[in-house]
Amino acid sequence: MQITLEYWNTLANQTILISSLLSGFSITVVANLLVSDKKDKLTNKILKSATLSAGCFLVTVFAMIQISMMTTPGGYLKDVVTKDFLIPRIIGLLTFMIGLFSLTVMISLSGWTKSKKIGIFTTAVGILTLLLIFTTMTRISF
Repeated sequence: MQITLEYWNTLANQTILISSLLSGFSITVVANLLVSDKKDKLTNKILKSATLSAGCFLVTVFAMIQISMMTTPGGYLKDVVTKDFLIPRIIGLLTFMIGLFSLTVMISLSGWTKSKKIGIFTTAVGILTLLLIFTTMTRISF
């Protein structure tokens, strides 16, 4: 099945919106952890996963902006075909998936800063979230 350029344009624009929101959320966590007085290993792991998540979602935004610009009617390129945006598509998909994984790691680790009981709960929620996200994404064709 051939995916139309209009579909790619819509998909890219939706991915830009989602990635921007998730990047902003991750950046907020990074900023809060940077001003925090906690300097233990767990907090550093949460900071690293939030930073990785924010960076990956930002890369996804810019990869999808390139696809959106190429597939917008009357855009800067004429006679665009799907092969023309293969690299931004691959980079955008990979960084989006890494960003989702990092975000769920951050969610999973966050409860461990409070107690073992909350840590187990947030880890279960993180794993369930990741599984459900990947299950729903198996029907999406990038």
